Amino acid sequence: MVSINCDMGEAFGLYKLGDDEALMPLISIANVACGFHGSDFNHMRTTVQLAKRHGVKVGAHPSLPDLQGFGRREMKISREEMTNCMIYQIGALKGFLEAENMVLNHIKPHGSLYGMAARQPDIAHAVCDAADIFKVPLLGMINTLHESVYTERGHGFMAEYYADLDYSDDGFVIIKRQYDWKDATEAAKRAVEAIKTSTTVSVNGKSVPVRADTICVHSDSPNAVAIATAVRDAIKPYMSAA
Repeated sequence: MVSINCDMGEAFGLYKLGDDEALMPLISIANVACGFHGSDFNHMRTTVQLAKRHGVKVGAHPSLPDLQGFGRREMKISREEMTNCMIYQIGALKGFLEAENMVLNHIKPHGSLYGMAARQPDIAHAVCDAADIFKVPLLGMINTLHESVYTERGHGFMAEYYADLDYSDDGFVIIKRQYDWKDATEAAKRAVEAIKTSTTVSVNGKSVPVRADTICVHSDSPNAVAIATAVRDAIKPYMSAA
């Protein structure tokens, strides 16, 4: 059964990003920013409380230490330093979850950290080193180090499909600094196709393999609420309760 996940709580201080209030009722699991690409202590707690009100499970969405670049700029960082960076972020979120009598559901690296973990063994192992401590499943993409390293290390693995992002010919998402407006109907159609056929079409028209245990929509897409609504309506026959 399929779930919908969304990157949430990415505002910072007085600056708002994404319509979390409208999106939260439409999703199954929330990937909550932990302060290093977006969010702060107030937004983390508010997002956790919002998720609790709507019965949404919460996972950590840690990133590279890149608040200025929203975590979408790669950097050179050692396995040990990346592990410590993730433990710091996930631990903060876990504290807010415990304050609301909630549990940590999963971990999903953000932005460039996600891409680095897909290609760089040291970073994939750093993600697992952090997950060893918190003992929750990891979200990622098939046919990458996400799948091979995470599963080899004994971690639960949830394969995700991105309804609102373009795919390259190698089957990986194209990560941009800022996401574009996407046709909500087309995004929903792509999500259903991914579930039914385990394939999607790349930007160059190539059919590439995917797996959709969970469908991701981004809160910072310009029409995120429309996309999430269309995707949820389209995949209802395939959805799990959480």
